[in-house]
Amino acid sequence: MDVGLAHLDRPFDYLVPAELDEVAVPGTRVKVRFAGQLVDGWLLSRADDSGHTGRLAYLEKVVSPEPVLAPEIARLARAVADRYAGSLADVLRLAVPPRHARVEKEPRDEQPTPAAPTRAVDPRGWRDYPTGPAMLRALADGRAPRAVWSALPGEDWAARYADAVAATVAGGRGAVVVVPDARDLDRLDAALTTVLGPGRHVSLSAALGPARRYRAFLAARRGQVPVVIGTRAAMFAPVARLGLVAIWDDGDDLHSEPRAPYPHARDVLLTRVHLAEAGALVGGYARTAEGQLLVETGWAREVVADRSTVRARVPAIAPTGDDPQLARDPGAATARLPSLAWTAARDALRQDLPVLVQVPRRGYLPSISCAECRTPARCVHCAGPLALPAAGGTPACRWCARVAAAYACPQCGGRRLRAAVTGARRTAEELGRAFPGVPVRTSGREEVLTDVPGGAALVVATPGAEPVAEGGYGAVLLLDSWALLTRADLRAGEEALRRWLAAAALARPAPAGRVVVVADGALAPVQALLRWDAGWFAGRELAERRELGFPPAVRMASVTGPAEAVADLLTAARLPEDAEVLGPVPAEEGRERMLVRVPRARAGALAEALHSAAGARAARKAADPVRLQVDPLSLF
Repeated sequence: MDVGLAHLDRPFDYLVPAELDEVAVPGTRVKVRFAGQLVDGWLLSRADDSGHTGRLAYLEKVVSPEPVLAPEIARLARAVADRYAGSLADVLRLAVPPRHARVEKEPRDEQPTPAAPTRAVDPRGWRDYPTGPAMLRALADGRAPRAVWSALPGEDWAARYADAVAATVAGGRGAVVVVPDARDLDRLDAALTTVLGPGRHVSLSAALGPARRYRAFLAARRGQVPVVIGTRAAMFAPVARLGLVAIWDDGDDLHSEPRAPYPHARDVLLTRVHLAEAGALVGGYARTAEGQLLVETGWAREVVADRSTVRARVPAIAPTGDDPQLARDPGAATARLPSLAWTAARDALRQDLPVLVQVPRRGYLPSISCAECRTPARCVHCAGPLALPAAGGTPACRWCARVAAAYACPQCGGRRLRAAVTGARRTAEELGRAFPGVPVRTSGREEVLTDVPGGAALVVATPGAEPVAEGGYGAVLLLDSWALLTRADLRAGEEALRRWLAAAALARPAPAGRVVVVADGALAPVQALLRWDAGWFAGRELAERRELGFPPAVRMASVTGPAEAVADLLTAARLPEDAEVLGPVPAEEGRERMLVRVPRARAGALAEALHSAAGARAARKAADPVRLQVDPLSLF
């Protein structure tokens, strides 16, 4: 049943009336009577008899004879629910898109699925990675290799994924590939069309709209295509004879589902590997601690280039905070655009090459403060941060949007304001004045550019919105590194390096391409960038988390809600004996958060204990809701 209550998270038996016998097949949507109400449900299986001793009710209706819930997806959904202390109904809402009756009634394409390509997959693109061709051969032979791939700068990652998918299809099996966003999906879609030909794959994304998404889902469920690609909506895609699951840039927070039970696409796909005995490919320019754990435990092999190849492909990368730079430019420690960055940009523009400037914050001046005493400017109504939307504009609150035209500092009474954080639009304005006559383009939330021409231009982009330049950028400037490195987050260093590597990968190789990071060269993330060694940094991160007892070295769950409700749930939960309860720490909207930590071997027991306690609260209709998250992206 599609009830979603923790205490009802189990299958229920119903009788099938004779008139529904032919259409009531496992995987169909049904209507049943439960507690006096007509509710939605799924028919999971049929049996000749039931062990239930009481009187059984009948199915009320088969909503559609289309068996949209594949048996393997039902098993996967149960495993994911157990992994994340959630309910099967919540996972099935994520796994199967809402029904679109008109799409179901469209004439079916009775043409058989095109045969797998008979030509051998060319491993040429993977030859820069010593173990890459062997991985392709294993996929083509129907085996299940598991790999963690660190991509080289300038790598056409979409083409490499298309090669791996083509090898899988050549071996007679299907594939599921998940990418963070629509831009990445478009790149992969074009690459797969080139390699496989049209009609061999479908794209699944929530942005497609109900009809197109459901049509693509049905094509996969009916076996009309062997390959499904998409954003996190595709992690549950039904693919027959699954041979490969792949995810690109697994550190991107877009892979984390914001709806209960909050599964991460990487973990869902790795669960599918176990259930389907499929291969796995986890790739990116950076590497997460979770990816490093797969390598260190021997679960997967790393696919990396040798150091000579790395040196030939990377741009020239330099920090601005090391001793030689400070000796030449004493102001580099505090300047937003030190002389090294300015020179790199000037030289690239003189060579008629584009320059990419990565700025962590969007907007004009997203944070301002008093010009006299430097006190952060806050809204008098809600205490939210004030921001300046444009040059000559009026300060306004970023939380409640109230205008603060008559703002006066509560500390010193000053009325003049200064920039505390500079956004992408203000940066573009400043660079336009510094390099007159050079076109300036911005790429961010309001308008994300996919690509830019190869001529001289300044491209100011927020992380994740960097467009690809024809032929590569002559210079990449990584500004305001402190905004990434000083975040109060367990993954701050990992996230900073991930964003830097993604931007630096768009530069030309040295000596034509230069990358300048405005940061101290002694910092570990900066060192990893300079050496282009994501594996080293991931190993360092994982070792530190083992020492401190943080995920993924352990399994951790957060319990968030009103203090009384959190205490009530944890008191009722039969936690494992070796569980540690940490906190409380403050959460949003006056709530609090408690953290529960257990060894990875006790992860199942922790999830079961929390789910049972949530079920007990739901059964007695506790008023205050509590949010359970297992291994959340943000702990604090």
